[in-house]
Amino acid sequence: MARYGQSFKDRAVARLLPPESVAVQTLARELSISAATLARWRAEALSQPVGERGWSAGARFEAVLSTAAMDEASKGAWCREHGVYPQTLEQWRTAALQALDEPEEVARQALREKKAERGRIKELERDLRRKEKALAEAAALLVLSKKLEAIFPKDEDA
Repeated sequence: MARYGQSFKDRAVARLLPPESVAVQTLARELSISAATLARWRAEALSQPVGERGWSAGARFEAVLSTAAMDEASKGAWCREHGVYPQTLEQWRTAALQALDEPEEVARQALREKKAERGRIKELERDLRRKEKALAEAAALLVLSKKLEAIFPKDEDA
């Protein structure tokens, strides 16, 4: 029997609930999960209070986009229809704006990390070359000492 993580279940249930409202059979085929399992997950989610139900990130973004040009009265009607508080919608809008700003900082951080990794790789390569040279030198000295011993054997009698 397959076991699914809570985040996977939450994402699947979010797609079953508004605003996406994907049909159970469609999502079952898409995720290769039985329709009965998805229906059970949806029933469990619907048994929770409305505030605890999760919206997928895409659904939250769609909600922010669809309500961006609305006035307060129509935005309030939309929120009542979809079971969302206006404050929650504003939090989603703020989170979306922050997410749009983050890629630049993330890209800069990734560039810094990549540069640091390249420096570390160069340092390790230098260290490896030094150790290979030392090993080659030790091997050469060992071979020479064996040849010298073969030419001039040590007398244990002396």
